Amino acid sequence: MNRILIKNAKIVNEGTIFEGDVLIEDDLIVEIAESISAKSSQCKIIDAEGNYLIPGAIDDQVHFREPGLTYKGDIESESKAAVAGGITSYIEQPNTVPNAVTQEILEEKYQIAAEKSYANYSFMMGATNDNLEEVLKTNPKNVAGIKIFLGSSTGNMLVDNEATLEKIFSSTPMLIAVHCEDETTIKNNLEKYKEEFGEEVPVTVHHLIRSEEACYISSSKAIALAKKTGARLHIFHLSTAKEMDLFTNKIPLEDKKITAEVCVHHLWFTNDDYATKGNLIKWNPAVKTANDRKVLWEALLDDRIDVIATDHAPHTLEEKKLPYLKAPSGGPLVQHAVVAMFEAHHQGKISIEKIVEKMCHNPAKIFKIEKRGFIKEGYYADLVIINSGLPWSVKKENILAKCGWSPFEGFTFKSRITHTFVNGQLVYTAFKVKDIRAGKRLLFDR
Repeated sequence: MNRILIKNAKIVNEGTIFEGDVLIEDDLIVEIAESISAKSSQCKIIDAEGNYLIPGAIDDQVHFREPGLTYKGDIESESKAAVAGGITSYIEQPNTVPNAVTQEILEEKYQIAAEKSYANYSFMMGATNDNLEEVLKTNPKNVAGIKIFLGSSTGNMLVDNEATLEKIFSSTPMLIAVHCEDETTIKNNLEKYKEEFGEEVPVTVHHLIRSEEACYISSSKAIALAKKTGARLHIFHLSTAKEMDLFTNKIPLEDKKITAEVCVHHLWFTNDDYATKGNLIKWNPAVKTANDRKVLWEALLDDRIDVIATDHAPHTLEEKKLPYLKAPSGGPLVQHAVVAMFEAHHQGKISIEKIVEKMCHNPAKIFKIEKRGFIKEGYYADLVIINSGLPWSVKKENILAKCGWSPFEGFTFKSRITHTFVNGQLVYTAFKVKDIRAGKRLLFDR
């Protein structure tokens, strides 16, 4: 039996922080108490020395690029980066090559992950203008949800047929996650800037091309459709102040039929950073203004926004160095998301309890993930120890994403992850990922 006893931790769970010990047996948490003694010499003891012990983060939106785009990243490399970053479970998106739009292709991704993933995994089923039958075959017990692109992005899976959209929304009981940007608005904005700059459009206008209006038109339409059909809607990567009026904090999360996510980069960067970071912070939706960022933080803290995720989407540095119109959108974030939020805590923006609520508890609640996202007896031992006073700098040599770069390069974080456990196995320690592919397929309580 695998027995690990974590001693003297500041345990963060369900809005409280308390000093205590946690006993792991095999893949489960079996005891949580103020003090637990090792009842056997076979028990490995880890002294957390007053560091924080949090549930492993659950990232509800990543792009790990396998199959088909594995020169940018793959399930092995990106899940390694995830566990080094304190993310123990991820939900991957369908815009791989081929797109995961049939049950067969979807299952192939699960088979790859079963062999290669260091973290727990689930994959979204992709919707298109003409695959409703396949979408309706999706098993709610072992697939996270249905993903719809309402704006074109990497892998162009745009669904723009309104009758199809209404059918999907009205016929699936599963959670529908959407990327909301209005294609017509974006195209018109792009033409306008092409008239001004020709083919040399600068990245500094990215947030004006993929504009506030483009986001708002699309997300308000999706919400209206969800209300009309009763669909369970989750809106990914919100980026504008204007959209915040579409969401409520008047009802408990468990009762919400429409939930919302914000990504780390929209909480961290603003359009002023394009001048120094360029295409490295070119994302869809775009990083917007300082006021947008301010209002996103307000909505996150008052619970109109429910989840913090990454939208981890690696591209090679060569691709990112192309001119703005040719450079793809997206960047690697899983290794630095949790410590970036702890940095925001050091800056006085958010409590550690709130970070855990938004990165661990709420994704588990929204997707109804079985026995994960909390530090509870009988739950899987997906756990992370964080030293909040152990500074380190992001450098090329310590970046684990296959693409080898990060928008945080050169930044010194005040907090460092020292241990990551996946299903009771210590997969990351002494700042190295062990060769233990401990990830399991996520199951859902539906």
